[in-house]
Amino acid sequence: MSRAGPLVKFALLALLAAFLLAPQSFAGLFRPFAPGDTAPIYTQTPLLTLTVNHLLLVAAATLAAGLLAVGFAVAATRPAGRDVLPFARAVANLGQTFPPVAVLALAVPVFGFGPVPTLVALVLYGLLPIFETTLTGLEGLDPALMEAARGLGLTDRQRLVQVELPLALPMILAGIRLSAVIGLATATIGSTVAASTLGEVIISGLLTGNTAYVLQGGLVVSALAILIDAALRALERVAARRSGFPS
Repeated sequence: MSRAGPLVKFALLALLAAFLLAPQSFAGLFRPFAPGDTAPIYTQTPLLTLTVNHLLLVAAATLAAGLLAVGFAVAATRPAGRDVLPFARAVANLGQTFPPVAVLALAVPVFGFGPVPTLVALVLYGLLPIFETTLTGLEGLDPALMEAARGLGLTDRQRLVQVELPLALPMILAGIRLSAVIGLATATIGSTVAASTLGEVIISGLLTGNTAYVLQGGLVVSALAILIDAALRALERVAARRSGFPS
């Protein structure tokens, strides 16, 4: 089973790459789902281009959410920053309590159509998982280790960078993984405000009644989510081994 897992994921990666590089080769598979004489493969924008744009948007949002969430968690766990915790948690919860569609509706009048409103929605939506896991990781550190670090003469900043964050890294990566996977699915709605994402394929399929397009967009997003989840889980295991945590 342990060997089958990587092989299945490698096969999925190869299949996804083949489809994105030569989608017309799969036309026969999607023909039964395309109505009438409609083209079974979406060609208005190359699927590879949409996939790259989708990944770049999610990566930018996850990076921004990660920096904000980790910063909030670090501030909230400092002795002088306990008052920051309620504010940080409120900000992190904002994205989860405010639907992404509503964020888009509010962001478009400010930023206009394009990727920026989607980026704002994804950042807000991705804050909570990273914030909570980082907070858990930092608060769960062994006090004896922190005392030993103080005994070595490390400053507060040195303890944070050299001890606390490396030890909390597996938890931080877990939050980043959740945020990225959530972002991959949520980013599809960005096409409703002219962002270049795989949602363009899905929306086109829904508007024209072409199930083949809906399947193409949905399957590519699903495959990306599985592969990115697997890659980040592998990073978590490496970080856990280095920090001495059980993986």
